[in-house]
Amino acid sequence: MTRPISPFWPFEWWLAWWDAWGPEPYVAPLTDSGQARTLARLHATAFARPWDGHEFERMLCERSTQAHALWRAGSVQGFVLSRKVADEAEILTVVLSPSVRGGGLSRRLLREHLAALSLAGIRHVHLEVDEGNAPALRLYARHGFAKVGERTGYYTHKDGGRTTALTMRATLA
Repeated sequence: MTRPISPFWPFEWWLAWWDAWGPEPYVAPLTDSGQARTLARLHATAFARPWDGHEFERMLCERSTQAHALWRAGSVQGFVLSRKVADEAEILTVVLSPSVRGGGLSRRLLREHLAALSLAGIRHVHLEVDEGNAPALRLYARHGFAKVGERTGYYTHKDGGRTTALTMRATLA
């Protein structure tokens, strides 16, 4: 049986590539709680105790939450969520899809998120990070975060072990 020839057959490889790697990734505010299940699935790829869709839905509905997503080819490839109080914010989570980790997109996502926080009047940003998460520690250091404390046994790993969280702070211009 022969397959009908598509008028695009010489370009099918290119169309397949464009669908997979197509438009440049971009960062945009995330305000639609309809993305909550997508965020929960992504979060589960990075944390031993992932948040469920209802937690994300609730957070996205709160006025104090500032969220940005990294989009590529029509789908969320990563996100960052912060909670704002007065002129301070706490980054609650940063997650990238496993398929795009290590490609420098986390720098772009965090840079644009911090810029939006600054425009919203935020002067200081806090976060916690697993002391063994070297890529995250490098990312945060590049954006001006410095260690201000520790929380021993704060994080639980999938194997049941516990590790220390470093608390970090950055001052925004």
